[in-house]
Amino acid sequence: MGFSKDEKSKRLLRAVKTLFFLITMLISLLLFSAPVLLVIADTLLPSALLSASLSPSSLSLQTLSSHLQNYDFRYSLIDIPLISILRSAIIICVYSLCDGPRLSRGPYLGITTMCSLLSLMFVSLKASVVFAGKVGGGYVRATEIALFICSLALAVGHIVVAYRTSCRERRKLLVYKIDIEAVSACKNGFPRYQKILQEQYVQ
Repeated sequence: MGFSKDEKSKRLLRAVKTLFFLITMLISLLLFSAPVLLVIADTLLPSALLSASLSPSSLSLQTLSSHLQNYDFRYSLIDIPLISILRSAIIICVYSLCDGPRLSRGPYLGITTMCSLLSLMFVSLKASVVFAGKVGGGYVRATEIALFICSLALAVGHIVVAYRTSCRERRKLLVYKIDIEAVSACKNGFPRYQKILQEQYVQ
């Protein structure tokens, strides 16, 4: 009976360790893929929220062309998902073209920050104009508010993810540099250290 309890506890501990390992690997994968996942979210979420705000009609090529033809900065919301798609396209292109050193301190962080800040200023200005026009008459839908908040949050998220990616790649380069210096120091310093030991042994 005691052996059975011990075996069950070992199995339970093994299952907990396996689950913890899988969760850790999943979190690491999500963090490593954060730029790509954020670009996908930035492409889909604003478009989905705009489509929900246009109900009962949905967002299609016909309604898209109609909104573009009748575009008015004070009322139309079609530019919010278009800004998100353009921002995401630029960021993912720069991310795919950059390697480790360029991700650490190169164009990825700078271009992502510039695109996100420009889109933040545009969306903030548009939000103030749109909501100011609806204060006197009309009402603001919850989906419209969610559309602006989502676009602003994703812009900030791009900056945060780019900064964390830059820091991660910088740490990798630092560790790689330390490893190379340690190997070269061992190669250069080991014979001299061995000679000093031999001299001390002779004395």
